[in-house]
Amino acid sequence: MAREEAWLPSSVTETSEPPVHRTRIFADLTPLRSSPDYRRLWFGNTVSWIGQGMTALAVSLQVYDITGSAFSVGLIGFCSLVPLVVFGLYGGAVADTVDRRKLGLFSASGSFSLALVLMAATFAGVENVGLLYAIVALQAVCFALNAPARSSMIARLLPPEQLPAANALSSMTSTTGALVGPMLGGLIVGWWGYRAAYTVDALTFTASLYAMWRLPSMLPDREEGAGKRASVLDGLRFLAGRPNLRMTFLTDLCAMVLAHPRALFPVVAILWYGGDARTTGMLVAAPALGALLGGVFSGWLGRIRLHGLAVLLAVGSWGAAIAVFGLTRHLWLGLLFLALAGCADTVSMVFRNTMLQAAVPDEMRGRLQGVFIVVVAGGPRLGDFLAGSVADLTSPAVAVVGGGTACVVAVSLLALKWRGFARYDARDPQP
Repeated sequence: MAREEAWLPSSVTETSEPPVHRTRIFADLTPLRSSPDYRRLWFGNTVSWIGQGMTALAVSLQVYDITGSAFSVGLIGFCSLVPLVVFGLYGGAVADTVDRRKLGLFSASGSFSLALVLMAATFAGVENVGLLYAIVALQAVCFALNAPARSSMIARLLPPEQLPAANALSSMTSTTGALVGPMLGGLIVGWWGYRAAYTVDALTFTASLYAMWRLPSMLPDREEGAGKRASVLDGLRFLAGRPNLRMTFLTDLCAMVLAHPRALFPVVAILWYGGDARTTGMLVAAPALGALLGGVFSGWLGRIRLHGLAVLLAVGSWGAAIAVFGLTRHLWLGLLFLALAGCADTVSMVFRNTMLQAAVPDEMRGRLQGVFIVVVAGGPRLGDFLAGSVADLTSPAVAVVGGGTACVVAVSLLALKWRGFARYDARDPQP
């Protein structure tokens, strides 16, 4: 593949935009049209995310059918969280050492093999919770190895000016999987059983495998320090000395740790809205739906150049929307503010990912994406714990309103301490 062009002078990104960008409302599909490799990768990921969403629900249902224990179902999340955190950093270091295409193909093959094992065990009538836990944990390991390699490839496949559009499309992939996957999984399990759900998941992985197989070789650009093995500690040291990149993680932690009320939705559904499990489902789905709509109507994001300021405003908007959600006692109004929070999260994610792709040298991209996985996997879990603890000590309203307010305050303090982040310009990306 030709050498990456992401580090050309800023004049490359200052070319005038065609008129269509000034009036664009819906998602910019330019990355899908301009790069066949990216198009295959995006399609394969979208299909496989839906399949994984189906399997995640099916495994939860099967564990509950076997054990009748909600605690046993909760352990599924623990089985996936630990490998994601532990192997996320390691996977990033590996992605900065080997051919990223081969790493992506190897890890995707591992996920495909595990899907086949799950399918075969179900057809054989094996009902073993330990086996299900082990498969979930190993799938998390494969994802932790695959995600940094896959994310690091995007900046090699597309020019810098298309990265915001590509990240908006990626957000649609994950939110579509989170919404459509469980819905289809529930229908398929209800109609045809676990065998059918696991079989469909295995089939969907072939799309991701094909996309990886068709990619060109993608060795990391390691001109400086060639032959030196990539180190996780080197990646953390690099991040420690780069305030703009560090802020992308700190702002996300403000949102996910301080203002993440998901764990309180079952309680809120009953106490605030007099609802039931269906109400809880609506509360869970609202942020995801807002995030999806944020991706669908993301055409305007390509015109934004002050990415740091956009992140600050988006994370602040998330916190404000969560705080207002905690004040309302009307269900549809509450769902509206949760959807607005999800939309703000998409905007934040698009620009944070773009900064990680554009302002990071290619030889460090894998490790920074590994840190991203750890933050994304660990932040919401810490947020669940914090929200639940505060709600037990005080009340759900204090936990939700206080968390949203704390998020706004924390982001404001970070913006005051590192003022240069708000001036980060996509035309001259500085880490």
